[in-house]
Amino acid sequence: MELIRIHPSDIVAVALTEIKAGTELTVDGISVTANEDIMRGHKIALFDIKAGDPVIKYGNPIAIAQKDIKKGDWVHTHNVKTGLSESAEYVYDHQVYPLPEVAPKTFMGYRRKDGRAAIRNEIWIVPIVGCVNGIAKQIVEENQDVVKGSVDGLYFWGHPFGCSQLGGDLEQTRKLLTALVHHPNAGGVLCLALGCENLTMNLFLEGLGEYDPERVKFLTCQNVEDEVEEGGRIIHELAEYASQFKREPIPASELVVGMKCGGSDGLSGITANPTVGRFSDRLIALGGSTVLTEVPEMFGAENILFSRCENEQVFDKAVGMVNDFKQYFVSHGQVVYENPSPGNKAGGITTLEDKSCGCVQKGGSAQIVDVLRYAEPVTKKGLNVLSGPGNDLVSATDLTAAGAHLILFTTGRGTPFGAPAPTVKISTNSALYNKKRNWIDFNAGTVADGESLDAAGDRLLDFVMEIASGKKTKSEEHGIREISIFKDGVVL
Repeated sequence: MELIRIHPSDIVAVALTEIKAGTELTVDGISVTANEDIMRGHKIALFDIKAGDPVIKYGNPIAIAQKDIKKGDWVHTHNVKTGLSESAEYVYDHQVYPLPEVAPKTFMGYRRKDGRAAIRNEIWIVPIVGCVNGIAKQIVEENQDVVKGSVDGLYFWGHPFGCSQLGGDLEQTRKLLTALVHHPNAGGVLCLALGCENLTMNLFLEGLGEYDPERVKFLTCQNVEDEVEEGGRIIHELAEYASQFKREPIPASELVVGMKCGGSDGLSGITANPTVGRFSDRLIALGGSTVLTEVPEMFGAENILFSRCENEQVFDKAVGMVNDFKQYFVSHGQVVYENPSPGNKAGGITTLEDKSCGCVQKGGSAQIVDVLRYAEPVTKKGLNVLSGPGNDLVSATDLTAAGAHLILFTTGRGTPFGAPAPTVKISTNSALYNKKRNWIDFNAGTVADGESLDAAGDRLLDFVMEIASGKKTKSEEHGIREISIFKDGVVL
């Protein structure tokens, strides 16, 4: 198969392979001859398109023709433009779709004392201020002996914030860091302070709320003679506590899985993203939860999502989330459609609408049960939408803070990054999977080769159960795990 027409109303098709000029093709009974070379993931016109007319893909307008486009022409940034603006009207038109039937599944996870499930039993150091990142790193390097038995790892989450911040930014830092402290994958946590930062220990504790003093401990470096020695002592206490937890069978209904894409290409919305959508529907059918973020990459495809809000209250929260993010762009003098990235465009994505329509495929067809603020924890079973930007590491950290046990990250270009939660890299094409086996965990490019989306979704569900049961992701194997905190204001 050389071309795919995603929706019966589409007036463009997507090349699944490199197509040379003069190649005669047929898709959905439509014959077309390529007028020029078409790269994999890029679009070809199936009909003549007049200047000013909408370009339809995914059954939705994804661009406006800037000039007349002939049948067989390459359709991309040179001949179309975005149709987005800063304002849009939304109407609640509720749609409900059936979920698949899925046989019960379990994974081998950890049961915390408060009843929550976890898929890792790690010791985390959370720096309250960036000044102590080096100390945290040294403590981690000098105490790897604790990683044994059921203790899966020892990590620190370095960042540059916690001081010289004001108002909303300082609160955002506190909210993100305290959420990480509560993450179930951490069997023990050392909160590491300096002693003179804006995010004081008292302020941090106010945001942290209730905690188990056996699981969460604190160290202020300025208060001790040797912070590395004292930190090591605390780490060994935490490891002794964490070592009591052992893997046991846990129902898949207790999993929370984040969903994210980055370095997308023209196949993202055809192979990997809808495969994740099939997975999401299956996990939700099992009683589990999934979380979708990247609000700016919903612009232009909001109604595909909003129609599945389970009630008008959730719909109103979703509209508010999108409008707030648009205002964030406007307040900084930026247009809402300054996306996709150069890499996205090289891969075949033309406009933000094009990217967004592919991005929201990760949400599957389930009802949206809740809309969450930045770093707000998941409390409802089902599909959740989380406020956050499109930036890979910022949004993946946001998903972790919301309680995602692991993150599914689709990519057509490839990336080595990993969040604190195990990050499963899913390739949109087989060429990337074969080229970057050290980065990519799962190949969804097989869909372009003929595998059904349902089969790929089943395969991904089984793979997630393996990861949840202890199989390491590529980023875990290479020790590539980090955080990034969303900020908006001044630095003192």
